[in-house]
Amino acid sequence: MKSKLINLIAIALLIANVSCTSEKKEKIKEPLKIDVSLTQNEISKGLLTPEIMWKFGRVDNPCLSPDGKMLTFTTTYYNLQENKGITHLYVVPTEGGEPKKLTNGVGSEYNPQWGSDGKTIRFISTESGNSKLWEVKTDGTGLHQISGIEGDIDGFCISPDGTKILYSKAVKLEKLSLDIHPDMNKANVRIIDNLMYRHWNYWEDGAYSHIFVANLKDGTIQNPKDINEGEKWDTPMATDFEINEVQWSPDGKKIVYCSKKLYGKDYAVSTNSDIYVYDLESGKTEDITSDNMGYDRHPSYSSDGQYIAWCSMATPGNEADQRRLFIVNIKTGQKTYLTQGFDQNVDQYVWSEDNKSIYFSSGVKGTKQLYKINIETKGITQITKGTHDYTLCQKQGGVLIGEKMSMSMAPEFFKVDEATGAETQITFTNKNIYDNIKMAEVQGRWVKTTDGKDMLVWVILPPNFDKTKKYPTLLYCQGGPQSTVSQFWSYRWNFQIMAANGYVIVAPNRRGVPSFGQAWNAQISGDYSGQNIKDYLSAIDDVRKESWVNNDKLGCVGASYGGYSVFYLAGHHQKRFKAFIAHCGMYNLESFYGATEETFFPNNDLGGPFWDKNNKIAQKSFENSPHKFIQNWDTPIMIITGERDYRIPYTESLQAFNAAQLRGIPSKLLVFPDETHFVAKPQNAVVWQREFFGWLDKWLK
Repeated sequence: MKSKLINLIAIALLIANVSCTSEKKEKIKEPLKIDVSLTQNEISKGLLTPEIMWKFGRVDNPCLSPDGKMLTFTTTYYNLQENKGITHLYVVPTEGGEPKKLTNGVGSEYNPQWGSDGKTIRFISTESGNSKLWEVKTDGTGLHQISGIEGDIDGFCISPDGTKILYSKAVKLEKLSLDIHPDMNKANVRIIDNLMYRHWNYWEDGAYSHIFVANLKDGTIQNPKDINEGEKWDTPMATDFEINEVQWSPDGKKIVYCSKKLYGKDYAVSTNSDIYVYDLESGKTEDITSDNMGYDRHPSYSSDGQYIAWCSMATPGNEADQRRLFIVNIKTGQKTYLTQGFDQNVDQYVWSEDNKSIYFSSGVKGTKQLYKINIETKGITQITKGTHDYTLCQKQGGVLIGEKMSMSMAPEFFKVDEATGAETQITFTNKNIYDNIKMAEVQGRWVKTTDGKDMLVWVILPPNFDKTKKYPTLLYCQGGPQSTVSQFWSYRWNFQIMAANGYVIVAPNRRGVPSFGQAWNAQISGDYSGQNIKDYLSAIDDVRKESWVNNDKLGCVGASYGGYSVFYLAGHHQKRFKAFIAHCGMYNLESFYGATEETFFPNNDLGGPFWDKNNKIAQKSFENSPHKFIQNWDTPIMIITGERDYRIPYTESLQAFNAAQLRGIPSKLLVFPDETHFVAKPQNAVVWQREFFGWLDKWLK
């Protein structure tokens, strides 16, 4: 079974409440002990630390009751010493009140969904040792497992009338080495004859995620049918496998879903997913977006069954293209590009209850806000404003709920008045921590770039900031590369922890990030070493003019494309910086191209393969690979990587470290054998932070 970590990192850590150092399932006898109280020493210091970070409760999986009066959600807590975490189910009134904990066993819960009666909640739990479907009443009684599914399931959705269920699970379709050579049962080999043999953080194992439909009767699941039978691709789509991308029609007669129905090399070089409608009676499947060669994802029926909405990207092979909102009239087949003329992306969205509008979240100038669009007039209204990120929304019973975060607040749930934008906080998961620590001040400033554009730069000042003092200052290089430096809260690259360690952080929204229009976002493709690199330097050069910046103590840090940026700047920084840290960065673009898994990504972002000598864009990209400027490196550098990172394989970091060592440059290498592109396991993450600041303090303090 694949390990599905991309957007479900918490589930991967928690799914059986097992040790984060073990890949095997264990039979847990007692619930994990959780203590989120701060020590007296932590209270007296009053600053955020890596250890405190792992006391944060992490909310997720919100689902509104049909009448909008209750919100169910999950909260994940960790035990740092045990290196484990656990996720439980809660419910809270949307008018406010104390959340009620509905589960308290040894397993973890996720994917909660309300029954149509508004009195029961169904969810997936690992309580029995496997991922199974369970049910509980809103008062916490009636907790039981729903039987009838063999093996683990990954997600589910009950039909509107409650008589059927769709769910996703893995189906083995291809042979492994033991199947091919059964007499060699101690052999350990992967036999590969096509792409895409590994993806993000897992090797393909011959199994693919499929959607099953079954009857739901008397608490049991009966007569399951695989609607993707024989298909050697994942539905829901890898690597997030979101069951939200599979939905019932309101009459329960059809299922809409998205899938990239390609195999092998074709799958690796393409983003061409489509929206499919499956008819339960006939068993036939219709592709309703075959005319578009880019991504088509996140389909959703209107509650009256007249429309299907979805998000679409026009450019083949470009995963960071503009996300546009479409609807199709099911009777006429007429498609409408709703957000035409809107120069930002459409992120998560939900239909209004009267089906006349759609609510959605979108980035704008380094923040994320909630919007509403009228499907007839295409008029767009911005609902929220402020220095924050709203990352999702739901609407039921006249109640609009959003998940809100900022650089100073971990995600919490808020009720939003769509007429005024007024907010009411519903959950206060980490109040005990905020009451005892001092957060850094976050400022925004607009900086002129070398080509005369205005660029938003976030500047984070240490707690108890004193403008008469001088502070070591870090330039933060964003990954993605098409990822906004918004008001996100990160449990890895957390600006508040950096500031609490006495650093000023400079975080520019350089060229190539969304929320500043499509021209700004698209500029980076085919120009990794170009204007965006100049933007970084414009940001640090502007802030370093401040009297409180110690110009002799500047550092530069970043991950992924930010790691590429660090490697590139190490050869081009003209003595600005005194220390570098690169996490999972691209060092040698030729070896990166040859080893990464989603080949469509470098084909778009780098312009194509390095062997295409007639491709001027690609040749420019590879000529500016950071490894070609290693002779200019002259500054201490720490390099971090995870061995299970298949997006930017860990050998990129080994090459960079070896070169630094051979050139006599002070350098350090951190390799996490059981981590991916992200360092997500509790004790690994704390070690990451300790080494991060140990390196910076050594050279900048």
